[in-house]
Amino acid sequence: HVQLVESGGGSVQAGGSLRLSCEGSGYTRSGAMAWFRQLPGKEREAIAATNSGGKVWYADSVKGRFTISKDSDKNTMYLQMTSLKSEDTAMYYCAAAPWRDRCPLTSGSDYAYWGQGTQVTV
Repeated sequence: HVQLVESGGGSVQAGGSLRLSCEGSGYTRSGAMAWFRQLPGKEREAIAATNSGGKVWYADSVKGRFTISKDSDKNTMYLQMTSLKSEDTAMYYCAAAPWRDRCPLTSGSDYAYWGQGTQVTV
């Protein structure tokens, strides 16, 4: 049973930083993982992606401000967010596709497993 549990969301002032965590369980193969976000009334969009080989991709909207990383020993993925703006306010989701390893995978349909979401308010 694959499970992704997110943590680290919250409220922060513009210009501040937050780090989101996504702890995975129920699978041993790392594969492709990503962070998505969803604004009210809008579709979920990929903002950062990675794979088991360490390749990373960022959406233009977060490039240079957000950093995606993984700790394979802890089976945890992170999203370090800096220089936060009001337009970063959204629900953030992590996603995993353990049996796929291409980067970037940016469509929601590419991912089989999702976290519950964590709210970020700037």
